[in-house]
Amino acid sequence: MALRVAIQMDPIELIDINADSTFRIAEEAQLRGHELFYFTPDMLAFQEGRVTARGWPLTVRREVGNHFSLGERQEIDLADWDVVWLRQDPPFDMAYITTTHLLEMIHPDTLVVNDPVWVRNYPEKLLVLQFPDLTPPTTIARDIETLREFRARHGDIILKPLYGNGGAGVFKLDPNDGNFNALHEMFSGLSREPLIAQKFLRDVEQGDKRIILVDGKPVGGINRVPAKGETRSNMHVGGTAEKTALTEREREICDRIGPLLQEKGLIFVGIDVIGGMLTEINVTSPTGIQELERFDDINVAAMIWEAIEKRRAG
Repeated sequence: MALRVAIQMDPIELIDINADSTFRIAEEAQLRGHELFYFTPDMLAFQEGRVTARGWPLTVRREVGNHFSLGERQEIDLADWDVVWLRQDPPFDMAYITTTHLLEMIHPDTLVVNDPVWVRNYPEKLLVLQFPDLTPPTTIARDIETLREFRARHGDIILKPLYGNGGAGVFKLDPNDGNFNALHEMFSGLSREPLIAQKFLRDVEQGDKRIILVDGKPVGGINRVPAKGETRSNMHVGGTAEKTALTEREREICDRIGPLLQEKGLIFVGIDVIGGMLTEINVTSPTGIQELERFDDINVAAMIWEAIEKRRAG
């Protein structure tokens, strides 16, 4: 089944081809005979009833520094395509949300992955709130008194922007940390959004596990270990990926959330688990495919495409 596939992503010239999940998705699509088209989110438009994008036919190759070729720039009507990948990174701001509204207009006749409605409704740090028994104690608030009382109840906490990504703006605060008020003032000055606070999980020293689910089913995970002196395990801030196996508790978490992910068309999802506690459900632009494939010698990208092809055929 040859599909016409448009990929909405960040600038392709900047990616690391040995780590980027979008590149791996495009590479596997090309191997399967699918036609590729690439555009950046700022090139998405609504024009008199049509959802269009200006971009380029795309060819990818696994050559560092020479990993893609582009055809002639053109405008396409996305309703004429079989699949659109929604793959730009957060921050999950109004620009991001607007793309979900526009792509919703062509879905599901054109299959948008992940479903833009549920990407919009279930951003990373909010979907977990539906599973409080699986998560560490959490509060979402802008009011400093609420946040201060949460810290008083739980001691060491993690404080971070609700719609951030990649470990940016993540702070560990102990009960006596004198930076609490200053951080609140800084965040409040940057945006009107609330903050998210979670009880600090000391098990993060042993790693923050990223588990990949394809169409609601876990296919494996990698353990991301923070650098010495860090509480953040994100690999682009110095975390190290390690091979790991899923525990019984982690499979229980996947069994609980998997049916909802499948129902909502969230085909490619990455969840974060620390010490058996679910901390995030990443649906916007999850990563981890290439590391998992190398550690477990499996083809995760093929599993994702098989799920997509099944949906298109059905």
